[in-house]
Amino acid sequence: MSKSDSGSNPEYVNARVRARRAKLYDDEDYRKLVRMGTGEIARYMEESEYETEMNALGSRYSGVDLIEYALNRNLAKHFEDILDWSGGQLYDQLAAYLRKFDAWNLKTILRGVYADSASEEIEADLIRAGEFDDAFLARLLEVQDIEGIVELCSGTIFGPGLDEALEQYQETQALVPLENAVDRAFYEHLLDDAGRVTDVDSPAALYLEFLQAEIDFRNVRNALRLSRSGADIDPAEYFIEGGRLFDADELTQLVTNTDELVARIRDSAYGDDLSAALNELEEAESLIGFENALDAALQEYADHFSNSFPISVTPVLAYIIAKERETDNIRAIARGKEAGLNEDEIEAELVTI
Repeated sequence: MSKSDSGSNPEYVNARVRARRAKLYDDEDYRKLVRMGTGEIARYMEESEYETEMNALGSRYSGVDLIEYALNRNLAKHFEDILDWSGGQLYDQLAAYLRKFDAWNLKTILRGVYADSASEEIEADLIRAGEFDDAFLARLLEVQDIEGIVELCSGTIFGPGLDEALEQYQETQALVPLENAVDRAFYEHLLDDAGRVTDVDSPAALYLEFLQAEIDFRNVRNALRLSRSGADIDPAEYFIEGGRLFDADELTQLVTNTDELVARIRDSAYGDDLSAALNELEEAESLIGFENALDAALQEYADHFSNSFPISVTPVLAYIIAKERETDNIRAIARGKEAGLNEDEIEAELVTI
């Protein structure tokens, strides 16, 4: 019997996830880490939830490398545990959502090959939490050119989009078409797996509404990046179908006027959730503060769903986002320390709530 043939069990999985979420670092932990050197950060992690990974990897790596590998291994372990606990529709939903790490890994390898990075450097950034197994990732890491990666992915959900984008990459030598193809394939298949929803109060409806919100937030991020960049790029190339906030034509019109775009978001169903992020955008000279606030807003949106519908997939999705946020924050602190950034500069990179 496959996992999807067994019964859905959100009550059990959510109870396990609540215990895991209670162990996540909080803002006080981040304030402590920002004041530490990389060696101190590693020791702090070794005395916490990351003990197993730090001990297992400590003889092979040190400094930021040790922190990076431990973070990625720990993240994968937690998400594998969630899938092991899950059954039925819950398993299907989570397995589809965790393909986001296949997308992450594929884009990481594309960028690494494009930059002519060593395979060891690329591998350090991989998160083995999706459907791609170690053997397939190893084959991808062995490929020396972009065309070879696209060919190797032909049998995956990313294959058709990458094939279509390859010609544009070859003409422009820019990775944007390939990266967009990866993101679109992930979200399109995510929505396909969500299926048609007839009961608006069902767990499937909550799952679909959350996915639509994540797509909307991604489109907002991409639109504002384009608006601020001034680059001559067709916004439709970045647009991801399936959200509720924009269609492609509307986004193309709004991207040339940041003020109108912000007003449109404020008047939308997400206005309250994104209010702090939009205030940050209007006050900031760069997009960093806005994008961090946007990530925090997505976390708060997921937590709202989690509290309102505790017997559903949403508490698990909220935990997945929170665990990613912890990993990203610790990584940002370690890399900032290695780069010689001061405490204020590092704190500006963190996503906190």
